[in-house]
Amino acid sequence: MAGQFTWTFDAASGVFKSHLLSEKLRFAAVADTKFVQFCRPEPGFGKKKGETVTIERIRNMTVPTSALLTESTRIPVDTFLMSTRSITVAEYGRAVEYTSLANDLSKWDLESPIQRKLREQMKLVMDIAAAAAFKTAKLIFYPTSATGGTWQTDGLTVGHSGTNNLTVAHLGIIRDAMQSTYHVPMWEGDTYMGIVSTKGLRGIKSDPDFLAWRQYLSPGDVLYKSEVGQIETIRMVECNYSAALTSVGTGSVLGEAMIFGEDAVAMIEVETPELRASIPADFGRSKAVAWYGVLAFGTVWDTANDGEARIVRVTSA
Repeated sequence: MAGQFTWTFDAASGVFKSHLLSEKLRFAAVADTKFVQFCRPEPGFGKKKGETVTIERIRNMTVPTSALLTESTRIPVDTFLMSTRSITVAEYGRAVEYTSLANDLSKWDLESPIQRKLREQMKLVMDIAAAAAFKTAKLIFYPTSATGGTWQTDGLTVGHSGTNNLTVAHLGIIRDAMQSTYHVPMWEGDTYMGIVSTKGLRGIKSDPDFLAWRQYLSPGDVLYKSEVGQIETIRMVECNYSAALTSVGTGSVLGEAMIFGEDAVAMIEVETPELRASIPADFGRSKAVAWYGVLAFGTVWDTANDGEARIVRVTSA
């Protein structure tokens, strides 16, 4: 029929054909944050305390081969050793601007989703900053086979290539070194903590020696988000955010990990990160929401010495 209206061709697009918005607003998913929860707030630091905190550390004294004395000799005098570590705060923040007109004409209230996405961004940025502090650890382990690896103790430059993904055997090597060589104090009770990338954790789960975590932990013992199990007294938390931990090594075979004990990374805060709304400008027509904080993360012990090392970084060049 000539001149017949057809839905397909006469209203191919536009308001007439598609004029209804969904009643549900969808949000893009973000990665989980893991590192900040394992950074210990430094007590006594805050506003009106300057920009830098100096952490004083008592170093170990030399243990003599023998401390036996004879009647005619004086008691030998040892040196009491101290060292310091300084951490300086910095400002962090981002903002989103919008107009009152856009908010008035939109079906959705813009302020709520803007606040939600800013809050998610803030958490991810803080986790990257905390992860960067963990990555300054001087003690590095490179898996070079299914059962062995190479150690590096200066941590200045990642100088070796990992050629194998993490396995249960590697966790045993790391745990034994932390216990008997570097005497790293436990994180809590009788366990160390490990933040392991999804790739690294897959290597452990695929290992025939992997045992289900419920053989080690009762349901009430799972304290941290995404905690998946315990191997060799190391409780493992999965990190799925590649900006914090990623895949490295030959052919990206290795998933990064951080294994650590007590007093690993300190967090100093002047202003805890929070959302802030700006004072509306242009007679209320221009608005903005931001997140803002003043803080820093830093390792407490920046050496790989016996009794001072706190973190083993599993990575690769």
